Amino acid sequence: MTLRGFLHEVGSTYDRTHGTSSPTARLLRSAPATFEPYVPGGHQVKGSAGAGAGAFCPWVAFFDPDETTTATRGMYLVYLFAEDMKTVSLSLNQGVTELREAFGAAKAEHRLREEAAAIREAFPSNSVADLENTIHLGGRPGLPRAYEAGNILAIRYEIDALPSEESLKTDLQRMLQLYQDALALREELRSTTRDLITTVKQKEQVASDPLLHFAPKNDSEYLQKVTSRTLKKTRKHETLVGRYGAFLKKAGFTAGTNVHPRDIVARRDGHEWLIEAKVVRRGNATHAVREAIGQLATYSFLLYPAGSPPLRMALFTESIGDVYMRLLSHYGIASVWPTEEGWEGSPEAVAAGLADRQFSQEGTD
Repeated sequence: MTLRGFLHEVGSTYDRTHGTSSPTARLLRSAPATFEPYVPGGHQVKGSAGAGAGAFCPWVAFFDPDETTTATRGMYLVYLFAEDMKTVSLSLNQGVTELREAFGAAKAEHRLREEAAAIREAFPSNSVADLENTIHLGGRPGLPRAYEAGNILAIRYEIDALPSEESLKTDLQRMLQLYQDALALREELRSTTRDLITTVKQKEQVASDPLLHFAPKNDSEYLQKVTSRTLKKTRKHETLVGRYGAFLKKAGFTAGTNVHPRDIVARRDGHEWLIEAKVVRRGNATHAVREAIGQLATYSFLLYPAGSPPLRMALFTESIGDVYMRLLSHYGIASVWPTEEGWEGSPEAVAAGLADRQFSQEGTD
């Protein structure tokens, strides 16, 4: 189903009195199948028509799992349908539950509005001037009013006059990038202003590198050290590994995604692939590519018998571009990342069945 078809179907058929078992409610819960191809690897997609009783404002949300995996806390991007089902807003929004518990409903909504305004004003004005500062869902007390308070930036659509599919895709990708920018701006505001940012900061999930000050005397000492420590991964990293692991199994690979300290080990046709996953942060692939080269070289040298190195592949949350793809190929490393058409990658990856289609520079800068 297209994005346009999905949004129109929900907007024209949803009726909260039909409950959460209606065809439209089931369509909302199936949102990942429609939207996942258009979001960066590692993000999570969820659609909801409510829990128990039907929601007044059903939604489809996109979560950066390093920030949140729920609409009750943190910042997220979401399609919010108005109570009258005449409009849907693609809103960069904030969860209210944690603030309600701390301050009560009225004060929580006031704080959300203040925080939303502060983040919005931190953007360069020319980058967001065409976006909506407010959304109108019907003003009903409870979650609809909280969604209105939490809006940072939004694009509003009329259900009966939705733009083209390409426009919807472009808007979604733009708002996903603004989501990452807003997260960075919020933390800058948190560190430079007093009491302006009151939402709770997510606890850091990445442990310090246990090998940072470790100089092994031999291979066995390295192996003992690295296998005895649990290297905590970001939630975005775990989501990417899980999605790609499912693809590998469908492609006929025997894939292990819990082969500590490696991310993925995949076997097919007598070949073993050592796969390391890296998160590309805010479009900058340099650090991720450097990490992939170093980690794959280290693991293939120290965790495999001499003379029997594995084939190597680097998995990324988004495209790393032609230059870095060729750099990795120069070092004998295949590369793969998700796109809206499926898993895209280097020629070696496609030839081995590790990607659906080969990367092309056509249409890229």
